[in-house]
Amino acid sequence: MFFRQLATREASLSYFFGCGGHGKGVAVDVVAGDETWFIEEAKKANVTITHVIDTHVHADHYSGGRVLAQTVGAPYCLHESNQSQVKYDFAPLRDGQVLDIGNVKITVVHTPGHSPDSVCLLVTDMRRGEAPWFVITGDTLLVGATGRPDLAGREREMAGLLYESLHGRLLSLPDDIEIFPGHQAGSACGAGLSGKPSSTLGFEKRWNPALSMDKATFIAHVTAEIPPRPAGMDAMVRFNLGLAA
Repeated sequence: MFFRQLATREASLSYFFGCGGHGKGVAVDVVAGDETWFIEEAKKANVTITHVIDTHVHADHYSGGRVLAQTVGAPYCLHESNQSQVKYDFAPLRDGQVLDIGNVKITVVHTPGHSPDSVCLLVTDMRRGEAPWFVITGDTLLVGATGRPDLAGREREMAGLLYESLHGRLLSLPDDIEIFPGHQAGSACGAGLSGKPSSTLGFEKRWNPALSMDKATFIAHVTAEIPPRPAGMDAMVRFNLGLAA
């Protein structure tokens, strides 16, 4: 298995990983302008980009996912709940779906809260073992924090969904699972983020204050510490939905 993490503008984190033996790679949360980096990394690894995935419709940056997918001839993937709102074709992801990337298996985990369509990607390297190795958490779980719940509106309702996603979908995973989030310190997508670009679930359970709260306290916490909305957010969302060129 190969794995690359790319720190991008707006403190976003993008990913490129896959199975070198079978020549397959997956690009996740591509920022507009970084498409060439993924193409070059694929050439270095001698792999074909078979899937381009956004963990949700982003509100803090312009996505390069569709451009990269069109360039390399791969499907562009979003959670299926976006079918009624985006204005372009995409490959819908459903909860529990497994993507077969050679010896790498990716299980889609729907984790609404930061946004209704948010997904996490639970990754297993079958050459290493059958147990999942790491999870790409998008804006659901960040190092030292969680994603903000207000960008879709209805912040208290979304905060409740975020709590259920964290406790019902992620925190039940083994403590030694590595987590790779969509942002690090400096991002507007959460409050109190660490500058460290990865962690483990066990460490976050121990030190991430939001994960030890009951639901009512969690909702009050994440709705009280909401950062300012990202600059240019409305234009970025319109672009990422396909409503603007």
